[in-house]
Amino acid sequence: MTLTRTKPTLMVTGLTAAALALTGCAGSAKQKESEGAASSGGGGMIAQLTFPSDADATVGGLVNYNPNSPKPLTSNWLYEPLIVRNNLTCEETPWLATKSTWEGATKLTLDIRDGVKWSDGKPFTAKDVAFTFNLGKQYPAIDKAGVWNDTFGAPAKSVTAEGNKVVFEFTGNAAPKYDGIISTKILPEHYYGAVGDPSKYVDKSPVFTGPFKVGSYNGRRLVLERRPDYWQADKIKVQKLVLEGTYDASQAALKLRSGQLDAYWGEIPNPQKTFVDADPKNNHFYYAPNGSTVLTGNDQKAPFNDEKFREAISYAMDKQAMSTKATYGIMKPSSQTGLKLPSMNNLLPEKYAGKDTVIPFDVAKANQLLDAAGYKKGPDGKRTNPDGSPLAVNFSVQAGFIDYQAIADVVAQGMNAAGVNTKVTASAPDSVDGQKKSGDFQLMLEYLHGGCELAKNIGAKLSSKQFPKPAEVLPNVGRFSDPAVDESVKNLSESTDEADQKKYLGELVETMMTKFPVTPLIYAPARIIYRTDKAVGWPSEENPYANPSDDRLLVMTRLSAPN
Repeated sequence: MTLTRTKPTLMVTGLTAAALALTGCAGSAKQKESEGAASSGGGGMIAQLTFPSDADATVGGLVNYNPNSPKPLTSNWLYEPLIVRNNLTCEETPWLATKSTWEGATKLTLDIRDGVKWSDGKPFTAKDVAFTFNLGKQYPAIDKAGVWNDTFGAPAKSVTAEGNKVVFEFTGNAAPKYDGIISTKILPEHYYGAVGDPSKYVDKSPVFTGPFKVGSYNGRRLVLERRPDYWQADKIKVQKLVLEGTYDASQAALKLRSGQLDAYWGEIPNPQKTFVDADPKNNHFYYAPNGSTVLTGNDQKAPFNDEKFREAISYAMDKQAMSTKATYGIMKPSSQTGLKLPSMNNLLPEKYAGKDTVIPFDVAKANQLLDAAGYKKGPDGKRTNPDGSPLAVNFSVQAGFIDYQAIADVVAQGMNAAGVNTKVTASAPDSVDGQKKSGDFQLMLEYLHGGCELAKNIGAKLSSKQFPKPAEVLPNVGRFSDPAVDESVKNLSESTDEADQKKYLGELVETMMTKFPVTPLIYAPARIIYRTDKAVGWPSEENPYANPSDDRLLVMTRLSAPN
């Protein structure tokens, strides 16, 4: 299965990136309240669900619920964010905030929900939200949204509570900070105001706004119990949530089949055969397209500095074979636009609307384009560079990344079939990262994130300001460079007008379709594998209301017992 690899750090200089929602600027995507589970065929209460532990095995018996800890006992069920944004559809579900409003890209106002109480009974207010962000100014280690620095846009001048609103004033364009801001877990001022450095605090008696309270913990098994006083308790049907164990694929499959687990978010090879087929009525999986695995050449070195060569080999990619070998045919071939389709169809430029933007597997066309570009084929069937020198490509792939190695083998087969002498070299992942930093490579596989912040995703892949550094992997590993594209990324990052955003994004799409800076191959998944004998209402391909990996709070508001 194609894994969602660790994404490179994005360093933003000035206004090189911004948050672009599917339906407009950050904060103006369609916002809707959670709709509950009424339409899922259920409605009753659920006695208990069992999930894997949120914490990894290294936590042991350490009790710490601090959401700013690197390893809290649970990261999903106690402290809550302001807004949940489903990065599959970019729809927003108001949470602790009911509304967000940008004025230009320098002032953000959040309307804070009335009637919410902390778990100790004290009222939750806008002051708690302002306190949380101002705490990040005092202790930068918890400023994960970069509110007070120039990462992801301009730093803040102030964050203040004004009645039931929280107002962020920035020194410049700060739209790229939006997703980080709305996903920040909010802390209670009356509790965390007295603990000192919150990044170092061990939180053993948490005070929170979430749907569950701590029932018990014995060093390995965390039991959470439903809070009847939770602010949207009518949508929480799970009476008890048990978090226990960290499982590899075979262990998880066994526990899912036996009913000892109700959901799992990790990798299980061939889930149809290993899980679903055992009980098709109750066993299901949903692997949502979360981004793309892309083929990346070094665009500053021959032959990949020739866009005609890049275009030609894109037709030598048997993407369906890649899907079959790497994902058991689950993940679909991805669009050359760099967008996640069909969910982002409305962002396509008019010239591509309704057209198939997946580059087809066509070795004959690859041969034709290579011939036309001057890469002649000799008597031995091997091609030469236009200057007559031998053409050979070394394909670097991470050893142990079984899915990447399967894809790389198919890529190499296609390129060799087109006469491009290609060899796959497996190296330690750290070694491949070193090649990314140094630029000492010809061809490799990467990940293109498919979320809503398109100027930070597709834009960063194409921006010359995002070349990797000797000590840091940045998104533009291929080192594609075009001043006009840099200008489009800048314009996209600065725009808060929906029509202008689509225009500038269209310029990036056109670059992907005509210059082939990278070649998207197959979509990479956000996963959930689940049972429906105890609970229905899970996200699915038919009802993709949540990112199945990330939006677990939202999912919990949709679950109920089957009828």
